[in-house]
Amino acid sequence: MPKKDLTLTSKIILGLHLLEDMAIPLVSFRDLQRRLYFQGDYDSFRAIFYRLEKRGLLKFIKHKKDRFIKLTEKGHLEALLSKAKPKQDISWDGKWRLVIFDIPEEAREHRERLRQLLKINHFVKLQASVFVCPYPLNREALDYLKKSKLIEYIRIMRVDEMDCDKDLKKRFGLK
Repeated sequence: MPKKDLTLTSKIILGLHLLEDMAIPLVSFRDLQRRLYFQGDYDSFRAIFYRLEKRGLLKFIKHKKDRFIKLTEKGHLEALLSKAKPKQDISWDGKWRLVIFDIPEEAREHRERLRQLLKINHFVKLQASVFVCPYPLNREALDYLKKSKLIEYIRIMRVDEMDCDKDLKKRFGLK
């Protein structure tokens, strides 16, 4: 599977998230531009931030003559989702991972995010709200599920045996 480069927007979100992990809750607009080694013009860089603000992922805080940027809760979740990619060098332990969920209709957006997270982590749809994969979810994916409170609607199981799993083994390239 070819490795995709992150978009500038994803780099900005992850960069802000990493800065907050390092106990730097606010970052100056110009300082972030330098940290990300942005080569384009300042107006296009600024436009990205205003789109992120419009989506509710970050907010601007003015202090004296400088503007600072802070991730919102929604921005934190977006950053966690961006980091929730599977490790490439995992070998199969002979057990299947099943994710079963029942998310209310009011939380349709969260349900779609969950499906996106499962697909990123190579889970395949077994039934309408049942996904299966031979590999476990990584820590970032579990953190996302906990912080987004989706974990309340989900059951994650490790299954030792599954009948008629030849098609799944073939799909995942397992022996």
